[in-house]
Amino acid sequence: MRFMFSRRRFRDLSEREVLALAISSEEDDARIYRSYAERLRTDYPDTAAVFDGMAAEEDSHRHRLIDLHAARFGPVIPLIRREHVAGYYARRPVWLVENLGIDRIRAEAEAMEREAEAFYLKAAQNSTDTATRKLLGDLAAAEAGHMALADELQSSHLPDDAREAEGRKAHRQFVLTWVQPGLAGLMDGSVSTLAPIFATAFATQDTWTTFQVGLAASIGAGISMGFTEAASDDGELSGRGSPVKRGFASGIMTTVGGLGHALPYLITDFWTATTIAIIVVFVELWAIAWIQNKYMETPFFRAALQVVLGGALVLAAGVLIGSG
Repeated sequence: MRFMFSRRRFRDLSEREVLALAISSEEDDARIYRSYAERLRTDYPDTAAVFDGMAAEEDSHRHRLIDLHAARFGPVIPLIRREHVAGYYARRPVWLVENLGIDRIRAEAEAMEREAEAFYLKAAQNSTDTATRKLLGDLAAAEAGHMALADELQSSHLPDDAREAEGRKAHRQFVLTWVQPGLAGLMDGSVSTLAPIFATAFATQDTWTTFQVGLAASIGAGISMGFTEAASDDGELSGRGSPVKRGFASGIMTTVGGLGHALPYLITDFWTATTIAIIVVFVELWAIAWIQNKYMETPFFRAALQVVLGGALVLAAGVLIGSG
């Protein structure tokens, strides 16, 4: 709250301060676009060229604004940035966006231009000073021009075939980094915990004990799978991506796979809990088969036969062991 009170309101800024704010904002946006370009240059050179062009255009606007400031107010530009102004649009840190994929980065860039244009237009409408109103309107027009430039750059640097190729590469990276380890974890968590959970259930017919065993087995398997996936491949040579991301995907999905049929045993009635748990098991197994078919291009019938039949056999083994 104290920080909010220490910030200036936009309507209280002088024309010189508004111009200084615009200069610093253009500089920040150019640096963000160059960071995106650097992040994408190796894998997506066409999109990187688009961001290089947008950064250059931001630089040209900044130069024009600096020239205008020098002509009107002299060479000394006041230090004022976005975080100094209450209600001014903020930019997300680059590291929160750059790891979310190429489509997310493109969408963030479009949002940056829309936010800047909308803010300047609103500020211009609320201004009663003619010169300030004109200045803010010019800034809004400049931001709209940036969006038009982005479209032109995408047309020249990113034709349909290049965008399709980059899309396929991004999809492949998503599958390697998230889907493959997550699917492996889901399969392991769903299948490997079947025997101990249902053996415990039919041996004790105690739902709370069964839940505790299922919880321990799921969390233990999740931790083990997560560390194994992260330690098995650093992703540098295989191109499978960050080991930390893969480890989290594998570990979390392993835990989820086991908890799916452990949670029903929070129900105190044994047969009700067991019936629901068996239904959940088959939903999990069919979901695994569907994911294999969608992302791994495994024929659905073969995936279903492998996963559902294998899971049913493990389930049967657990029931027989527990009943004996």
